Amino acid sequence: MDGSNISDAAPVLILLGPPGAGKGTQARKLEEDFGLVQLSTGDLLRAAVAAGTEAGKQAKAVMESGGLVSDEIVLAILKDRLAESDCAKGVILDGFPRTTVQAEALDDLLKASSQRINAAISLDVDDAEMVTRIAGRFTCKGCGEGYHDTFKAPVVADTCDKCGSTQMVRRADDNAETVASRLEAYHAQTAPLIDYYDGKGALVRVDAMGDIDAIASDLGAIVSRVSA
Repeated sequence: MDGSNISDAAPVLILLGPPGAGKGTQARKLEEDFGLVQLSTGDLLRAAVAAGTEAGKQAKAVMESGGLVSDEIVLAILKDRLAESDCAKGVILDGFPRTTVQAEALDDLLKASSQRINAAISLDVDDAEMVTRIAGRFTCKGCGEGYHDTFKAPVVADTCDKCGSTQMVRRADDNAETVASRLEAYHAQTAPLIDYYDGKGALVRVDAMGDIDAIASDLGAIVSRVSA
């Protein structure tokens, strides 16, 4: 992506990456450093329902009936949210689009306001290392301090360095089999989006296996470029 076709409208970024790739951490840094607003599908739906907007009422009815909220409703909620003043500096989409059909509909929505996807950023990870990274996580039940079997073991085994508690907990889905399955599903579902945005010249790949600050620096350079 050379930035030659970037519009003057507020930039719209998409963060792509499997669970554990650091999307949430990096999105928060971009919010702090550039004033961007992270928009996740779940948060948008809950906010619209709570606010009682027309699209929110439609979403509430569908969810209460046990159905899946349609793309049309999600897009209507997103359209309303993008019109709010805090989105003036740009937004980061997290969790939408998930399919090329949604991506095409999103393109049409943005085009109506002279916007477009300025960058679809893929946080690339090594699957085998991700399994090790996620499956080794555990937390102190007493104070919430995080640990890892390999990268951050307590000084005294099974004893929290911070509060001294001996109660350590692991998330049920933080095991090698589940993590590997989630990664496989992610790649299968996201591959079409990677190809879609690559074809539009909007795809940017970032190595997400390194230092958090280094990754943030790479992302910051991308945001600076598309905002220029």
